[in-house]
Amino acid sequence: MDIEIIHDKKNRKFYAVVEGKEAYLLYVMTGTDRMDMLSTYVPSQLRGHGIAGKIVEEGLKYAEQNSLKVMPACSFVEDYLNKHNEYGHLRIYP
Repeated sequence: MDIEIIHDKKNRKFYAVVEGKEAYLLYVMTGTDRMDMLSTYVPSQLRGHGIAGKIVEEGLKYAEQNSLKVMPACSFVEDYLNKHNEYGHLRIYP
């Protein structure tokens, strides 16, 4: 499934609209170099298609490109980081 992921900096989220429904990753910036990834959401009828993973990956790429560290407050983000070692250097713990 090819989806367009949009970064809405004002509302601090990465999101995609698929079949008229929004899936997203919410975050907050804590300081100038730390992004706390708070929660992911995918509507039930869209789950199982890798949408959340694509959105989280986009958020991690943004963090990497902007020299940010990531605090995975969301369990999905934590699991994603555990499975994708290429982003492990971004993770920080509370």
